[in-house]
Amino acid sequence: MPMNTQTDPHAITSLPQLEALFGAVGEASLKKEVDYLHPAYQALIQASPFAVLATSGPDGLDASPRGDPPGFVAIQDDKTLLLPERRGNNRIDSLRNLLTDPRVALLFLVPGVGETLRVNGRARITVAPDMLRRFSMEGKPPHCVLVISVESVFFQCARALQRSKLWQTAPPSRPDVPTPGAMLQALTASAIDGEKYDRELPARQKSTLY
Repeated sequence: MPMNTQTDPHAITSLPQLEALFGAVGEASLKKEVDYLHPAYQALIQASPFAVLATSGPDGLDASPRGDPPGFVAIQDDKTLLLPERRGNNRIDSLRNLLTDPRVALLFLVPGVGETLRVNGRARITVAPDMLRRFSMEGKPPHCVLVISVESVFFQCARALQRSKLWQTAPPSRPDVPTPGAMLQALTASAIDGEKYDRELPARQKSTLY
């Protein structure tokens, strides 16, 4: 059973304790944060094919992946980003959250680059026809587009990716971890046939990518 702050005598429970644990913030770490999309930061967004979108709602938090060719998140201006919402599993956890809490956080990754880019802001959901046409892929428009008003932008240093060796250890084949079908079969007490699910998944993903 995990310890809570009442049973853990070493729990950090105050800001002074936390600040003492890590020390002062460096000058560069403070100055790198701005409230707009600086051209240097725009370059990272334009090169990124993958981002993680974080939202908050009445049922909890959500962080989910987004990906497309580099530059798939469009820069409308230095205060606005446009993120197309494409086909998925229809859980729409992120979008549900946005209906009650517009706050979002984005983490952009660029393959081969250790630094990541963090963007915080507020989003609204639009189905404006011109927006949907703008982001069509293979003749198929997204379900909707997120219009993100930027409030804070800064890059994250490369230490996490250096420690993980994320771009250095890409395996030539799938690592020895459970497949989607194996996980579903285990989670549903075999109500879902895992082997059948895995066998059909590549074709289903290919036909429903957009």
